[in-house]
Amino acid sequence: MNFNFADILRDTAQRHGERLALVDGDRRLTWRDLDEIVGATAQGFAAAGLVPGYRVVLLMANSIEFVTSYLGILRAGLVAVPLNTGLTEPEIAAVLKHSGARLAVTDGDLAAKVGEGVRTVRPGQLQGNAPLLPSIDPETLAVLLYTSGTSGDPRAAMLSHRALVANVKNLSELGEDRMGPEDIVLGVLPMFHAFGLNAVLGWAVATGAALVIDQRFDSAHTLDLIGKYGVTRLPLAPPALNALLARSDLRDALKTIKVVLTGASTLDRGLADRFERETGKFVHQGYGLTEASPGVTTTLGESEPKPGSVGRPLPNVDLRIADEQGEDVEGDDPGEIVIRGGNLFSGYWPDGVDGPDLDGWYRTGDVGFLDADGDLFLVDRLRELIIVSGFNVFPSEVEEVLVGAPGIREAAVIGVASEETGEAVKAFVVPQAGATVDIAEVREYAGTRLARFKCPVEIEVVDHLPHSVTGKVAKGRLREADR
Repeated sequence: MNFNFADILRDTAQRHGERLALVDGDRRLTWRDLDEIVGATAQGFAAAGLVPGYRVVLLMANSIEFVTSYLGILRAGLVAVPLNTGLTEPEIAAVLKHSGARLAVTDGDLAAKVGEGVRTVRPGQLQGNAPLLPSIDPETLAVLLYTSGTSGDPRAAMLSHRALVANVKNLSELGEDRMGPEDIVLGVLPMFHAFGLNAVLGWAVATGAALVIDQRFDSAHTLDLIGKYGVTRLPLAPPALNALLARSDLRDALKTIKVVLTGASTLDRGLADRFERETGKFVHQGYGLTEASPGVTTTLGESEPKPGSVGRPLPNVDLRIADEQGEDVEGDDPGEIVIRGGNLFSGYWPDGVDGPDLDGWYRTGDVGFLDADGDLFLVDRLRELIIVSGFNVFPSEVEEVLVGAPGIREAAVIGVASEETGEAVKAFVVPQAGATVDIAEVREYAGTRLARFKCPVEIEVVDHLPHSVTGKVAKGRLREADR
């Protein structure tokens, strides 16, 4: 059976047409309104000569226009390429080249970041009538989500219509904690991130829940929105919980909230305990990754979620713990998390490399263990990935930039704990012979070449870096020395 993820919107509009769909400032759209605008947007893309399979970059903050442009791209059979608005011009240029994008939809001052090689349009600027194919092969590519930096080796997960639909279907099959049309959801998580794109926006589209859109988290403004619209579901990145705890009126301000859900980065158990004591709201956790569109596990639907656990696999998701040879680990010993399900990606752009194996299993690179009840506990990462406010930072990308800075011979980057962002980037740099490193100058240099969340918050000048016998920097020793 052929289908397009945007068909879900049409079905929701038929069932809940007059119900509130989106709130963005003083603007409101019903589901019928949204469906009509998305249809016109899709026709505008087709009338402009864009044919199914063409990639279209989305470079804009959370807004009604992001939603209508994204769903319009999918309905037209095009491929959406949502980009982090904090990327620098060189990073965006690398993505444009790597993806082969034909068009960029941008708003405000962001258009200046795109450069001259790709046509840019404002949301809604393209108009016209053109025939659209009502449905497509579910394996057709729908979204490219970049999971790594772009100054070195860009990597984009290929998410098909099948994967997007499977993720929201899995979420919709949860128990009594699942979202419904009576829910009002805060949409402050960035929609260019897998969590905000398909575990918040996608799930809301599938269920008919109203989405209150906000561009960025601010504790005072967020609580104002919750009170004004009676928000019932609060999906946030863990650092936001810490910011909310500074509010003395938090318990009363969250009185309409039924579900608090975190994801995108590791939740500190102490932080969760404090939040639960102050508010009386249990903090549900989930584990996911871009390559899984993104849901893998959640504590939603569990009668007694376990503190510290990220829950059990979502419906229709298989999960096992494997050793280095790929064999199942016995008991509750830790090992690599390996997953399988219809929500998995099709490999990395453009040729589908490093995707699930022939049996559908994908090795995540994360380490965890399952207890006797099947609850997953995260232990560590096999990869050196650093997650800042839910966004992936690959140390090699930052290191490559730093060694180009004046006076630096060698650099190594690790992740350090941060109350504000979950993790932050710390750099160790070795000066060139006879040179003196000016840390302020290095920060400025990095800031023009890296998105802000990738820039080191701390730079330590050292005489040398520890190396293993194979010549690799022994980052474990750096972490130990930094404690």
